[in-house]
Amino acid sequence: MEKIRMAIVGAGVWGSTHAGIFREHPLAETRAICDQNRERAQAAAAEYGIPEVYDSVTDMLKHCSCDAVSIVTPDFLHGDVAVECARAGKHLLIEKPLATTKQDVRRIIEAVERNGVRAMVDLHNRWSPPFAAAKEAVKAGELGTLRSGYFRLNDIKWVATDMLSWSASSSILWFLGSHSIDTLAWLVDSRVRRVYSVSSRGVLSALGVDTVDTYLSTLEFENGCIAQMENGWISPNANPNVNDLKCTILGDKGMISIDASHHNMIQQYTDEKVTVPDVLVRNTVHGAVKGFAYESIRSFVDRLADGRDFIVSLKDAARASLAILAIMESAEKRQPVDVDGD
Repeated sequence: MEKIRMAIVGAGVWGSTHAGIFREHPLAETRAICDQNRERAQAAAAEYGIPEVYDSVTDMLKHCSCDAVSIVTPDFLHGDVAVECARAGKHLLIEKPLATTKQDVRRIIEAVERNGVRAMVDLHNRWSPPFAAAKEAVKAGELGTLRSGYFRLNDIKWVATDMLSWSASSSILWFLGSHSIDTLAWLVDSRVRRVYSVSSRGVLSALGVDTVDTYLSTLEFENGCIAQMENGWISPNANPNVNDLKCTILGDKGMISIDASHHNMIQQYTDEKVTVPDVLVRNTVHGAVKGFAYESIRSFVDRLADGRDFIVSLKDAARASLAILAIMESAEKRQPVDVDGD
């Protein structure tokens, strides 16, 4: 089978992650990497053996013979890049979220459909072992009719202040809320119909990052299930895990409770600190990348190769973005907001 020729737009930490996974995948090869910072793209190309380097998406699409493009730019820059790549006939792997405006959501969908390409958004919680197990239990009817849910996914301050140079131009809802919304909708198998949210700010703005600290949101699903969702990025930096992730799904016959914030498999101690190495989400085993956040990227290549449906559909990703936009509107108005339909 011929290898799928990949190009990557965005040479930051996660763009390099894509490059590493494609290098390992037997059915993929990375032909090009593109970044406005050409030196950063050149460094990634040297590390991962990528033959072509660009600082312009237009130039890359004109000269590179690729089949698909990974879009790993800041979230608010997905729209133009995705549309241009789709119009060039390239399949798309887009880092979450799909887009951050209704206009860009619709533009991307129209470009994908009009040009007959395939697109997947990297909402990787669907590959997380505890959530995959929960989904199977729900599908088997073990919880009965689902009644309510709770999802908490927070980050430490470091993510907004140091990890992301563009956090003030984004939101914790785009960074983590997209995972939260998608996971809940996937588990309860229903679309978010209405939201009500409140937010607070002040902690990060005092640290020089002008963005909302925390959102607390109530979600109503079309099938009658209701859920509470918490997303913030002001947890203490000393928290052993960057993420604080907890989820509960309650049905009339049973309940599932997930705590993915920590584990007791391995802990490292010194006189100064306690460290909990990440062996679940992102890690390496004998030099190979392992963890569910990598499996979603591998799955994109697998599904292009075998023609089967992506585990995350473009419609699912669009619904997540539209729900987040409704949450933001609700938090500003302090009143319920209906989510735009398909």
